[in-house]
Amino acid sequence: MDVNSHQFYAKKLYVFEGDKPMQAVIRNYEKDDIGALIRVQQESFPPPFPSELWWNEEQLTEHITRFPQGALCVEVGGKIVGSITGLLVDYDEEHAGDHSWSTLTDDGYIRTHQPDGDTLYIVDICVMPAYRKFGLGKWMMQSMYEVVVHLGLRRLLGGGRMPGYHRHAEEMTAEEYAKAVMAGTCKDPVITFLLRCGRTPVQVVPNYLQDEESLNYALLMEWRNPFRISK
Repeated sequence: MDVNSHQFYAKKLYVFEGDKPMQAVIRNYEKDDIGALIRVQQESFPPPFPSELWWNEEQLTEHITRFPQGALCVEVGGKIVGSITGLLVDYDEEHAGDHSWSTLTDDGYIRTHQPDGDTLYIVDICVMPAYRKFGLGKWMMQSMYEVVVHLGLRRLLGGGRMPGYHRHAEEMTAEEYAKAVMAGTCKDPVITFLLRCGRTPVQVVPNYLQDEESLNYALLMEWRNPFRISK
């Protein structure tokens, strides 16, 4: 099979606007989708977010070419409104915190993709603001878990921003903040979302991503493949 010419994933489901069901489709994104994917980024991260950090055509082409199974988008009413992207890595658990988003994902170009890797690492997840009430982010994450199972991988892994941390940095460390979110005494829009998606914490990673709200920290979080027994 030519991996670049076949669609690996396609799922239809219903999401709800109040009590009204609306059909959504999660599928692999392809070359013809690049313009729509860039528009998703533009709407999701408007100025003052720097436009040079939006996905560009070269990055998206790399995603489609190097690891199409890890390049998914979601459509509602035939319109692409979100995407999630991953790459494979062969990850050393003993040095889990010794990386940044930039080094592991090659600044989003995923030329660091390892075809024989045992871990699907999340590069990005993005949903247009007008469609965030439908739970599409959670559905896309669930779809990536299905990719993990389908490929027989050990786990899904990724760093979660902690945008609420800057409000608590004077009274607690990043590790203490993460524990407070886990205990329910603090709520973080990203970490709490990932917990609701089934992700579990691994460790706090400093200098993960240039992010003033998180003070450059992230919480590394995983989802283990329940059909693969880890040693």
